[in-house]
Amino acid sequence: MYVGGREIVLGVAGGISAYKSCELLRRLQELGLLITVVPTRASLNFVGSATWEALSGREVPVDLWNQIHQVPHISLAKRADAIVIAPATADLIAKVAAGIADDLLTNILLANSSPVIFVPAMHSEMWLNPATQVNIETLRSRGYVVIEPGVGKLTSGDLGIGRYPEIEVILKAVTGSLDLTSDLLGRKVLISAGGTREAIDPVRYIGNYSSGKQGYALAYAAAMRGAQVTLVAANSSLPDIEGVKTIHVRSATEMSWALEENFIDSDILIMAAAVADFRPLTTSSRKISKEDMTVIELLPNTDIVKNLARRKNGQVIIGFAAQTESSMERSLQIAAEKMREKGLDFIYCNDVSGGAIFGSDSTSGAILTNTGERIAISSTQKVTLANNLLDLALDKLG
Repeated sequence: MYVGGREIVLGVAGGISAYKSCELLRRLQELGLLITVVPTRASLNFVGSATWEALSGREVPVDLWNQIHQVPHISLAKRADAIVIAPATADLIAKVAAGIADDLLTNILLANSSPVIFVPAMHSEMWLNPATQVNIETLRSRGYVVIEPGVGKLTSGDLGIGRYPEIEVILKAVTGSLDLTSDLLGRKVLISAGGTREAIDPVRYIGNYSSGKQGYALAYAAAMRGAQVTLVAANSSLPDIEGVKTIHVRSATEMSWALEENFIDSDILIMAAAVADFRPLTTSSRKISKEDMTVIELLPNTDIVKNLARRKNGQVIIGFAAQTESSMERSLQIAAEKMREKGLDFIYCNDVSGGAIFGSDSTSGAILTNTGERIAISSTQKVTLANNLLDLALDKLG
């Protein structure tokens, strides 16, 4: 469902300033962007694949003829929200202007329909050469962004135009091209998802129907807005979201431990998980025979969000209330009572009668605030609700 955040392909051409793109990569990651580095073979003379893999945390594709079954030039072009070429050499600029595709990077560029930002870096004479200037104008006429190189000392010792631009200039061009929403940059968001399971024996458990889709939608939305996200997921079959720290748990006790460990450093806690209210008094190490399973004694589980709310120090806490009352008005009354009793800032209430909402990509209900407001949510995608809740949390944080 949600398998990654905002994607950037960082193309690196064969110039001495390739090493400066190591810092650019780090700064792009700080914006919550996921980076795939695609170096040309010439650039590997300056910065090797091992460095790019260590910095990006991803495999570095170089050869157009590797992993042909994955069609890498097409898949990378489709996945990229933007492509940044830094440094862009005179040779690479000329190839792209002429529509030449003779390696992986130029093939990606030819197959791409997302914004492309070129970061030229070369000697002054090469930059000012009429052929290069014509090529630059060709790229700009096609809608590509070409940043003006910096002025200063060059590798040769000369002074002039052609230096690798300042990182801040490049970041401004990238965020402007993508129209990035990074309002959660620097914020830590802790989210629970899925449904806990309380073991009866090695085969049976007490659980619920939660799929984890709402919690994963929240994690995805927060990551897309630049947050540092920790997701505590209970028994969900959804794939991990790249860029999101995911802690997999089974029981309410394990979820409580994971949330307590990460709560203090968080700015926002969103409890989207369906936590079992009870657990068996004892758990058998062997499967209990049907004839012997006559009574299951239960113990109440800890109210995780209530305990965390008692320790809150400026955090915004959002809870969920899945209700099956005869009327929505009664469900909202119960949700409001839960919000006050647990010490929450907001609570989202929805009607799950007849299996509604669970496992679906859409939701409907209402958000209640601890100041008495009620925000109706008509049928909408769960990721849309996620952004609505994050908006409220961010406003509360100030």
